[in-house]
Amino acid sequence: MSEMKVVLITGASSGIGEAVALELAKAGHIVIVGARRTERLQDLVSRIEASGGVARSHRLDVTSRDDFARIVSATLEEFGRIDVIVNNAGVMPLSPLRALKVSEWDQMVDVNIKGVLNGVAALLPVMEAQGSGHIINVASIGAHRVSPTAAVYCATKYAVRAISDGLRQETDQLRVTVISPGVVTSELAETISDESARAAMREFRRTAISPDAIGRAIRYAIEQPPEVDVSEIIVRPTASPH
Repeated sequence: MSEMKVVLITGASSGIGEAVALELAKAGHIVIVGARRTERLQDLVSRIEASGGVARSHRLDVTSRDDFARIVSATLEEFGRIDVIVNNAGVMPLSPLRALKVSEWDQMVDVNIKGVLNGVAALLPVMEAQGSGHIINVASIGAHRVSPTAAVYCATKYAVRAISDGLRQETDQLRVTVISPGVVTSELAETISDESARAAMREFRRTAISPDAIGRAIRYAIEQPPEVDVSEIIVRPTASPH
């Protein structure tokens, strides 16, 4: 196998983040999982350790720079380095703009954009001091096309792509990868409070892939040789027209 990496994963209590942690731990990497739902994280760590893997969990709200500082400090103290961050945490409360759900717009901006920036800010100095590192940002198929009810969500994911590409061009030491999942089975749709958008998403999600597919894509990007940067991967259901 490739060299073992220390990997920090945000939003790891369910869905894609959980699947990424399981896939990377299975491959022999050390996984540091962060999320707000700590009881789920503890269960995830127990499953990984029962399978012979190495995992640690920390409460992490990606809108909190202090939370990031604590998890980075604890990881460096124990393992001496952080090789990869997977900025995965995200929310998707879709609604038509005319519904004026401005607090939900704020939430998407805070988690999907500022949360990624907080992860970058926490790890960039560490990785530059190490002389190496890999920042993986989870965007969405919504970073490539806009749909009704998803204008703000898609805007946040377009921003993730822009931030990632800007960072990639600014560094010749670090690798930067954007992962854009299509429809994946997850709890994201449960955050939709608008009934029309929720019904549309149920129909949209009739064709979906397992989050394991995203875990495998991220593992592929991580395990390339150091001189190879997989800049972007789109992973979507074979049957999806979107």
